[in-house]
Amino acid sequence: MNWSLAFEPLLSWTWLAVILAPVALLVLAGLWLRQRGALFRLAALVALAAALINPVFLDEDREPLKSVVALVVDRSQSQDIGDRRAETDAALEGMRERLARFPQFDVRVVEAGQADAADDRTQTRLFGGLESAFRDVPPSRVGGAIMITDGQVHDVPKDAAALGAPLHALVTGQEDEMDRRIRFENAPRFGIVGKPVDMSYRVIATGGADGTVAVRVSVNGQQIGVEQAATGREMRLQLTIPTAGRNIVELAIDPLPGELTDTNNRAIAVLDGIRENLRVLLVSGEPHAGERTWRNLLKSDASVDLVHFTILRPPEKQDGTPINELSLIAFPTRELFVEKIQDFDLIIFDRYQHRDVLPILYYDYIAEYVEKGGALLIAAGPEYAGAASIARTPLMSTLPGLPTGDILERAFYPRLTDLGRRHPVTRGLEGSASEPPHWSRWFRLIGIDRPEGMAVMKGPDDRPLLLLNRKGEGRVGMFLSDQGWLWARGFEGGGPHVALYRRIAHWLMKEPELEEERLTADGRGMVLDIRRQTMSDDPGAAQVITPSGKSLTVALTPTEPGIFNGSLETTEIGLYQIANGDLTALAHIGPVNAPEFADTVSTQAILDPAAEATGGSVRRIAAAGGVSLPSIVPVRGTAPAAGRDWIGLRTTGDTVLKSVDRVPLFGGFFGLALLLLAMGTMWYREGR
Repeated sequence: MNWSLAFEPLLSWTWLAVILAPVALLVLAGLWLRQRGALFRLAALVALAAALINPVFLDEDREPLKSVVALVVDRSQSQDIGDRRAETDAALEGMRERLARFPQFDVRVVEAGQADAADDRTQTRLFGGLESAFRDVPPSRVGGAIMITDGQVHDVPKDAAALGAPLHALVTGQEDEMDRRIRFENAPRFGIVGKPVDMSYRVIATGGADGTVAVRVSVNGQQIGVEQAATGREMRLQLTIPTAGRNIVELAIDPLPGELTDTNNRAIAVLDGIRENLRVLLVSGEPHAGERTWRNLLKSDASVDLVHFTILRPPEKQDGTPINELSLIAFPTRELFVEKIQDFDLIIFDRYQHRDVLPILYYDYIAEYVEKGGALLIAAGPEYAGAASIARTPLMSTLPGLPTGDILERAFYPRLTDLGRRHPVTRGLEGSASEPPHWSRWFRLIGIDRPEGMAVMKGPDDRPLLLLNRKGEGRVGMFLSDQGWLWARGFEGGGPHVALYRRIAHWLMKEPELEEERLTADGRGMVLDIRRQTMSDDPGAAQVITPSGKSLTVALTPTEPGIFNGSLETTEIGLYQIANGDLTALAHIGPVNAPEFADTVSTQAILDPAAEATGGSVRRIAAAGGVSLPSIVPVRGTAPAAGRDWIGLRTTGDTVLKSVDRVPLFGGFFGLALLLLAMGTMWYREGR
């Protein structure tokens, strides 16, 4: 029970002052002058004032409130190292039992570090969970916080004293842990394919693991070298980006005996490879209706530098015009096909025929260029079937088909073959899904014998129309019609000439996205997406190795011709290795080099400043055969909140009102009687 005196005046205090002040002055004057009856007047004044002020005794029934204590448990991935998970579970159970003995504490358990968002998995955010636990609690009722963690916390506030209550940390892990980790200090996001890129990295050792370390350098899963690095020093690294698009650079070091974990023994950098402009040589044998189709397409591609020559005056054309009066540019055959042939990524012969413009030896140079990795495209017309065909030169060993001499001239719809529906060059061409295809007809096809490579498009009677072939280290393509310009001109609605021609050119120049057999993987949040591009009907399942070394199988299902997809939901952050057949791929899930794995050694140093600012403590709990937990002591006010083997939690003085009993002191008949008695006595005395 809580007794208190309250006043419930019948009038406002202003009116009470107006009424009682003059009377009080008269009474005081009488007392000062020692008039007879002055004491009776004072008693009457007091009785009148008490009646008007109306004093009341209040008897309040109040229930004390509990102090709110937050028990924050670190469930981040670094807690899976060694015995930390078991220590955490044991500490949680032990602290729950100890806190349950004190009814004055309202315990709220918060498990942090395992949120669904991928970003929360990259950092240990315990103070965010602590804030959510106290969000609906007034500061006066905050009793304190206990964190069970390995000490690697990434959201420690600068002003921890604002918590207003002691913060205690129970640190898992051993004091003498040894670990070695590697990280990138400088890694650009972009680089030019085939050009060196400058990077830097550092090997950091904790717990006496100093010395020289062998660092394995891999690009896209292929080891390219081994570097020797001194621990603690920034080391320079220069490497060449092999392909366009995403490239994964990995640095790895071997684990030491007794090392805490090898999770951070690898560092990842993702570099986007950018191609310098591709150089293409286009040689048109003669002016014709479709000559500018290839030129316009290649000129419109910002990634292509085009050199185009058209043979307007072959050597056999002699009309007596002096050379110095000709306005034509001489065809620089030696410069193009001897001195600088290796500078070109693709050579296109558009309706070209052998007319002694090129010496016969130069065809050998072109064939050798293809064998060593070059690309050649033949856009054939009627000249390919004639006596001056380039198939009658030393280039014939490179060509995917030799002419029969037949020229089929009738209307037909170019169609995709079964291979063409799966091949990335022709797969999904707009208009190819219907029958007949939703594009215009062509009217000429060159016959060939014993085609090599893959026929991805066909003409009438299933004759090959587009051939793609590999020759040595290079590639050769052959278009057996010169009617593609009909699509470009919009004849009968036109056709997808831009997509088709561009894909042909880039496949010949070895664009990775157009490879027939390709395995790629990518991270989407915490989901691993796998994409298999293949010419087979069933590539089988994909084998996945997680960052922790677990081996998983992911089924691949067809989504479109030549494309199989699969996905895997995961909780691990890091580099995944994917294999299917003889193809391998790498994918990184989560942010690269996440802080959660940058430093995994348990520590007290990070939380020490916050605990000191709040009057709390930080202590290790690992002990032989289990954990050693401190006792709980309720403390009040500014009393110390930590000792050698105990931790203190504040108790609150806040209460909640349940009921009130009200007893008026100058009300009812009793108050009236006192007032009448005082007034009557004063009147009686004045009457004498």
